[in-house]
Amino acid sequence: MNGKLIVGFLVVTALLAGAAIYYLQVYAFYERVEPASAAAVIRLTPIAGTPEPMLTEGFEGIDAESSPLRFRGCFSTPMTLAMLSETYAVYDKPTPLIAPSWFTCFDAGRINADLETGAALAFLSEKDIHPGVDRVVAVYPDGRAFAWQQLNESADQ
Repeated sequence: MNGKLIVGFLVVTALLAGAAIYYLQVYAFYERVEPASAAAVIRLTPIAGTPEPMLTEGFEGIDAESSPLRFRGCFSTPMTLAMLSETYAVYDKPTPLIAPSWFTCFDAGRINADLETGAALAFLSEKDIHPGVDRVVAVYPDGRAFAWQQLNESADQ
């Protein structure tokens, strides 16, 4: 009988720990970014120059203080891909990071597939927005745009 009690205790403890870890990873640390906040200002880096604000509409975003890689943003822009690609630095190796399932506007798998096929283009928003982390913006021809932060080459060293 004692063995069943111990095993039962271990199973319940493992289930509670698993539920707590899941909640902490998916919900606890994320906060919505208010559209009027400074964090909602998306910048693009010109081919030669310093980052400048991008025209955005309908911004939705999330972020967390626990990691610089947790930023995600969804918005639209009136700027055309032709103008963007002539003026701003293209990002060579964009890798959208998965967002929590409850942040439904950001589908990293779809964005990544569209970047690979050329259905969307990625631009450098800000280099080293945090040490070793770049902000990247992917823009579609219809004006939909998505932003995230990813590790850059200096993080590999």
